[in-house]
Amino acid sequence: MTIRVLVADDHAAVRAGIALILDGVPDIEVIGEAADGEQAVTMAKQLRPDVVLMDVRMPRLDGISATRELAGVSDVLILTTFDVDEYVFGALRAGAAGFLLKNTDAESLVEAVRLVARGDGLISPGVTRKLIAAFAKQATPSRREPAAGPESLTPREREVLACIGRGMSNADIAKELDMAEATTKTHVSRVLNKLGLKSRVQAAIYYSGGT
Repeated sequence: MTIRVLVADDHAAVRAGIALILDGVPDIEVIGEAADGEQAVTMAKQLRPDVVLMDVRMPRLDGISATRELAGVSDVLILTTFDVDEYVFGALRAGAAGFLLKNTDAESLVEAVRLVARGDGLISPGVTRKLIAAFAKQATPSRREPAAGPESLTPREREVLACIGRGMSNADIAKELDMAEATTKTHVSRVLNKLGLKSRVQAAIYYSGGT
C-alpha cells in the first residue's frame, strides 16, 4: 500500500527537501505541498492524504489550528525546529499523532511517516519523553473532561494504556500482550474513546499524569 503524504511548510526549500526524500521511497508518495495552514487544510480535505507533515509556525493559519481542523480527516505529524515548544503542546492537544524535529535524518523521517500511517503515534525515546514530561508540568488543564476515568477500562485495556505510556507501537503491544495486532488496534481505539482522547500521544500524556 502506498502512503499518500501532504507536506505543509511555509519555506519552499524545506518542502522541496522533504518531498525529495519521501518521493524516493517506493511505498510513499507526496501528493501535494502547502505553503500555509489554510492551504494545508483545503488540500487535505480535497486529497485525503494518509499523513500530513505539518509545520507549526505558518502564515494565515498556524499548524495548531490546522491540525484541529483536520481531526478525522488525516493523521497529522508535526514538524518543529524546537524539541520543547508550547506550539507543539497545543498541536498535541489538537490531536496530532506525534511530532518530528526538522533536523531529523532521512531514514527517521521515512520511518516516522510509516509509523503514523499505520496508526501508531510517534512516541520515541529521548526527545519525545522530554516533550511529554514538559507537557505534563506546563500544560493547562483541558476544559474537556475525559468521557470516563481509568476505572472504566477493562484490565486488558489498562495493560494496553500502560504499553502506550511506555511508547510502544501496536506491533510491540501485540507481542508484549500476546494478541493479534488487529485486536491491539481495537483495544487502543476503545481506550481513546473511553478516556475522551484524540491520539496515542494524548494517551501517553494521560498515563504519565498530564491530564
